Amino acid sequence: MKNRYIAAFEQAQVAGKDIPEFKAGDTLRLGVRIKEGDKTRVQKFEGVCISLRGEGTGKTFTVRKMGANNVGVERIFPLYSESLESIEVLKKGRVRRAKLYYLRDRRGKSARITELRK
Repeated sequence: MKNRYIAAFEQAQVAGKDIPEFKAGDTLRLGVRIKEGDKTRVQKFEGVCISLRGEGTGKTFTVRKMGANNVGVERIFPLYSESLESIEVLKKGRVRRAKLYYLRDRRGKSARITELRK
């Protein structure tokens, strides 16, 4: 049972955001706002969503991409973060699990996720 003031605050935080529906296995392109000194810029981060967790304003998701020299890079983003400028779903993946942590051990073709057909 949440305090009604906390619940009202969380509703205000959630109300301003329009977030597309996505799940683990989907390929996302995120616009992340980065502050450098007194300037801000938007950097794109593109990868596969490997997990969603939490509820309400505490909901987070993990995105994994392959960086330079085939080094895996994972970032955890709060769904309702101010630093997230945009979330774009590029591909819907066909997966049978809610958490895709097994992708950490895979390389190359075995790490592919088939696209969901309509």
